Amino acid sequence: MLVSALLTSVGINSGLCVLFFGLYSILRKQPLNYEVYAPRLLSEGKSNPTSHFNLERLIPSPGWVKNAWNLSEDDLLASSGLDAVVFMRIITFSLKVFLFAGIIGIFVLLPLNCSGDKLDNIDFDNLSNNSLDVFSISNVNDGSKGLWVHFSAVYAVTIFVCCLLYYEYSYISLKRLAYFHSSKPQPHQFTILVRSIPVSSGSSVSDSVDSFFKEFYPSTYLSHVVVHRTSQLRTLIVLESEKQCQGYNVGSVVELVGRGHGTKSDAKKLYRRIRHLRSDPRDVKSHRSCCFGLCGRKVDLVDQYGKRLENLEENVRLEQSGVSFTGKEVRAAFVSFKSRYGAAVAFHLPQSINPTHWITEQAPEPHDVYWPLFSSSFMQRWISKLVVIVACILLTILFLIPVLLVQGLANLNQLELWFPFLKSILTITVVSQVVTGYLPNLILLLFLKSVPPIMEFLSSIQGYISHSDIDKSACTKVLWFTIWNIFFATIFSGSALSQLNIFLEPKNITSKLAVAVPAQASFFIAYVVTSGWTSTSSELFRVIPLFLSLIRRPFAGDPDDELEVPAMEYHKDIPRILFFGLLGITYFFLAPLILPFLLVYFCLGYIIFRNQFINVYGPRYETAGKFWPTAHNSMIFSLVLMHAIAVGIFTLKKLSLASSLVVPLPILTLLFNEYCRKRFLPIFIAYSAESLVKRDRQDESDPAMPEFYDKLVAAYQDPALMPIHYSSDTNSITTPLINNNARV
Repeated sequence: MLVSALLTSVGINSGLCVLFFGLYSILRKQPLNYEVYAPRLLSEGKSNPTSHFNLERLIPSPGWVKNAWNLSEDDLLASSGLDAVVFMRIITFSLKVFLFAGIIGIFVLLPLNCSGDKLDNIDFDNLSNNSLDVFSISNVNDGSKGLWVHFSAVYAVTIFVCCLLYYEYSYISLKRLAYFHSSKPQPHQFTILVRSIPVSSGSSVSDSVDSFFKEFYPSTYLSHVVVHRTSQLRTLIVLESEKQCQGYNVGSVVELVGRGHGTKSDAKKLYRRIRHLRSDPRDVKSHRSCCFGLCGRKVDLVDQYGKRLENLEENVRLEQSGVSFTGKEVRAAFVSFKSRYGAAVAFHLPQSINPTHWITEQAPEPHDVYWPLFSSSFMQRWISKLVVIVACILLTILFLIPVLLVQGLANLNQLELWFPFLKSILTITVVSQVVTGYLPNLILLLFLKSVPPIMEFLSSIQGYISHSDIDKSACTKVLWFTIWNIFFATIFSGSALSQLNIFLEPKNITSKLAVAVPAQASFFIAYVVTSGWTSTSSELFRVIPLFLSLIRRPFAGDPDDELEVPAMEYHKDIPRILFFGLLGITYFFLAPLILPFLLVYFCLGYIIFRNQFINVYGPRYETAGKFWPTAHNSMIFSLVLMHAIAVGIFTLKKLSLASSLVVPLPILTLLFNEYCRKRFLPIFIAYSAESLVKRDRQDESDPAMPEFYDKLVAAYQDPALMPIHYSSDTNSITTPLINNNARV
């Protein structure tokens, strides 16, 4: 890629970033856009939309940048939880690494690369027509003593990254312990999930659980809640809710379908609609029965909605009773104990001589439980994992198609070979610069948008029982998918694609990487600009939520509708940050020109995501920092990959002694990683007996614990089985619909 093509990509994306920043600073001040740019503040009552006009609304202002910058870590922890703190520390960790590497790369390595003459000499009078390769290690002469500077840089950055990783792992571990000791008693701390429950003939799942835990945990067992198959009930709620849409005005339909998600909140919205009709004298209380209210007899909306609400409640009650009395029990149950230590003992000990029975795992927070596709048997989960593995492999293979397309666009000669009729157009300077510098990364970015939701779906059918576990699994899948398809598939595409058999010959891997990786440096620099700068700026601008809000606005529904606060999509953003970290660590000594672009990306991410945590995103769950081990492992992989490339590069550059001296680095890095796994990882898996017993003893003197135990008995009830009673006739529906299956 020529410098001019890169400058074209930088210019286009810089313009988009400035545009997004300018529009955001204006649109965020408009009261109609508060639900897009400040939904969290609105839900917390910290932002009150004002209708009076003032000129300041139309003038861009950077005040939000100052607010984001001044947000302290303690404030972030109190408002968004430890997961948000860990997310921001991944960004600050990357900033520290690439600030250190950037000083070495830009002020030491880049001048050395430019002084080489292995490639064409740099024409500073016509800099835009130079190839970016002249700024990389490829331009250094074979056997040059300057390569020892690159060798020293590899050692220096490795030591710095390992020291920083150790500090961060230690810091976040202490934060996780402090978070546990300072938090109030939580239901998931006292509860485990038990699956594959054996049931004898003539007995129920509930009876089996109750008798088993009363026999083997008589002093600590508190209660249990059996999981039911409620998929049909959820389908009924969706269907009934859709029926209620008939007769709504257009705005109500948009609100119900666009935001209800097919849950009992639809019944609640229908109830609020009735209440709003009764309380607002200006609202139309009747409509005609045919042709969307244009003709037919007049119908009283309050009576019509009231009857439909009663029908929905009655149908749901009947289905809930059917779930209870027709044996729709899943062989799984949430089992609660009187102490954290009692729950931990039951979780860690095998419950049966048959390891496929009485399988235990930690329970998530009640609101974090993922009820659909709740699989109970060992065989079901094992098969689902195999299916997901096969699906991921097929997706990886299919994704090679857009990768090859992108690489063809990045290579002008290849593009002319594929499409000879475009040759005359591609000779135009501006067109060739846009096609090779900007278009390939834009296409790849659009294809990548579909990967996180696909991986989230695959994780959801894998047997995980919580949204947090699904997101953690999807995060890992997206990360490795990105590394394989964007990094390895890109560097081995084109002419090297036919040489993929190198993975069957390990001795050739380092030499092939040494040739292929530097050759794609220009592509990844442009990728950082397009996928990094523009995507992060669009995160601030929130293009899709703004577009949906503009569509919904003319059909505004009930003003009393609850505002939905979105949750941070960690499985989408963490892999992107870690992948850019891999690019920076891999290319810092090969093509240090990438480092300034990475630093700009992480600076943008630092400000923008802090702003989003303040104004937009609310916590959906709390894993207490469990995303950090994934970040740590990714950094270790990046270091080892850099070492493998360094061995090949120094061998290729005929500096065999440097190549041999790099070999101990990956070994020492892996030993360091093993030490961290032994020292810190157990803290992220389970809390120690010391911590659990200490908290249990503190609770003994807490007068609120009896009330907590009473709530714990029913904390894990499936929301689909909870009674609803919004209709005017509440006498017949005030009693519980089914037995809780909760035993004390």
